[in-house]
Amino acid sequence: MFSGSIPALVTPFRGGQVDEEAFRRFVDWQIENGTSALVPCGTTGESATLDNEEHHRIIGICVEQAAGRAPVIAGCGSNDTRTALWHMEVAKDLGADAALMVAPYYNRPSQEGLLAHFSFLAESCDLPIVLYNVPGRTVTDLLPATVVELARRHPGKIVGIKDASGDLQRVTQHRLGAGPDFCQLSGDDPLALAGYVLGQVGCISVTANVAPKLSAEFHAAAAAGDYETARKLHEKLFPLHKALFADASPSPTKYALAKLHNWLTAETRLPIAPCSEAGRRAVDEALESAGLA
Repeated sequence: MFSGSIPALVTPFRGGQVDEEAFRRFVDWQIENGTSALVPCGTTGESATLDNEEHHRIIGICVEQAAGRAPVIAGCGSNDTRTALWHMEVAKDLGADAALMVAPYYNRPSQEGLLAHFSFLAESCDLPIVLYNVPGRTVTDLLPATVVELARRHPGKIVGIKDASGDLQRVTQHRLGAGPDFCQLSGDDPLALAGYVLGQVGCISVTANVAPKLSAEFHAAAAAGDYETARKLHEKLFPLHKALFADASPSPTKYALAKLHNWLTAETRLPIAPCSEAGRRAVDEALESAGLA
């Protein structure tokens, strides 16, 4: 259903408010440079600091501006099942193509709780769900057996996973249990090349915010099995993959984008502080290494 270079879009701010004009321009720039799908209101979009009105407005703008040129996978996750369903229902009404649903954070549900949470969502709204497992942020780990069971219980509704566990053997476990049509996306740019060999078909990416053209070229080469070209592009992008996490995300990404575009600011919302001097140096060097500065 989804593949290739899929940025987890930053949310531009200006003077403490969502910069809607800049966001529209950013969506256009992404699509013009080969981005294959868009994820508004993910972690990189600072969803944790958006109020509900902002959250839904950003999804709506993204769908409107994409205008069918690229599918929109709307960030809809919450650690409250009722709130997650509300976000899904609004995203569906706004025209999103799918919902990215993170495993509930902080309250640490059991695997049985995760099965119940995602099953309830799948049964209550017919917007397709892409699971999102990122235990480094949520603490809760959506285990492969649970993923496989969810895909078995809800075919056509739970359609894939963004996996940011860092455990590449899970790609094979998911593939063997859920089948080759279950859409597996990497959640870690540095592991995307290896993921293609194992059966992933793309990446929900931080780096693609900053380098959409190079990222799209990398994913096209990897998808075509041209691993020599893909490896060269991976190595060109690798310093940027690392530098964008040299400080709390997305502050390095926003710093990089503000360097590249005078219509974007580096502004983040607390508790994310502006990118540190060391982080800025790392980003500067990585942009130069990738030929972007």
